[in-house]
Amino acid sequence: MLAIAAFSLASCETDDDVSGTTPPAQGFDLAGNITVDETLTAGNAYRLTGSLFVKSGATLTIEAGTTISAIAGGTDVYVLVEKGGRIVANGTAANPIRFTSAVQQPAAWGGVIINGDAFISGQNPQGQNTAGTEVNTGITFGGNNDTQDSGILNYVIIEYTGARIDGSAEHNALTLNGVGSGTTLSNIWLANGDDDGIEFFGGSVNASNIFVLNAKDDMFDVTQGYRGTLTNLYGVREAGYTAVTSDPRGIEADGNLDGNSPSDNTQSVFTVNGVTIQNRGNDVDFSDLIKVRRGATATINNALAGTFGTATASDFIDLEDSKGNATAATVVNATASGTADGSDVKNAPNATINVNATNTGADAAAFSWTGYNFQQ
Repeated sequence: MLAIAAFSLASCETDDDVSGTTPPAQGFDLAGNITVDETLTAGNAYRLTGSLFVKSGATLTIEAGTTISAIAGGTDVYVLVEKGGRIVANGTAANPIRFTSAVQQPAAWGGVIINGDAFISGQNPQGQNTAGTEVNTGITFGGNNDTQDSGILNYVIIEYTGARIDGSAEHNALTLNGVGSGTTLSNIWLANGDDDGIEFFGGSVNASNIFVLNAKDDMFDVTQGYRGTLTNLYGVREAGYTAVTSDPRGIEADGNLDGNSPSDNTQSVFTVNGVTIQNRGNDVDFSDLIKVRRGATATINNALAGTFGTATASDFIDLEDSKGNATAATVVNATASGTADGSDVKNAPNATINVNATNTGADAAAFSWTGYNFQQ
């Protein structure tokens, strides 16, 4: 049986045309290019030793209950599903799929990146824009297929990620680049990352039941023309987690990439239905609990956001920015919790912010499979 498994995995190619080895004490090593359909089987030990690319036309299937452990390689170790490739990681509540690291600390490895062929913001008059992947600019994403299917992530844990490339480009725990609405993203736990929990660079993919724990920077980030619906988001920075960037936020939303192209077509227009944001970090100041800016149009319903203990936030909601405000069509319905009183609000002209006591935020019961003890 071991010989059969080794033969199957060896067909995953690397730069040396070998990607699977089976030393008895270590299991399978993964790196290089997957060019044909491959399956990672529950019960085997998988070690990510370098960058793993799922090439166009290939599907990487990961069985429920499988764990992939990355070496502490920082920016050199990540999984990237290229445009035209697919990943099918369909776990269950009882048997989730885990991407982790033997070094249990943020920035141990680069996380999971999925590239798609959906619309992103840009200057192409037909709206069929492309861009280079932040971690590898030679690999592009974006196009004109908004219903494109990059696969499934369901009951998946991604932890100890977020390696930094430089001051303006970082690996998030989960990065969605121009991913289309045919892709399924649900029941995902993103824990202890060195940059954002999840970031959407354009695309139209929807996501539900996303839990971000102890992201060093933003919990939920959208930019470069993202147009989808995010349902039941829960973000927590724990009291013992004090690492922080210069401007961490619960939600950060840009219409175009970094606000540098306000005339781009396909600006971000997105919806959030149910979100809880908790900053419990000791003496940690969030720039904003909710920030929408730079030509983005957001509809945020049923938001519950707050600070606790000695944690603070400069703004409860901020729709203003020096590179452009949120659009007038933006609507935010939110309730303050903890020590936040909801009074620190910066509104954009004609946008709508409703702060009252009626919003209940995300449903924590959807994350019971994680075993995490949520505080109210």
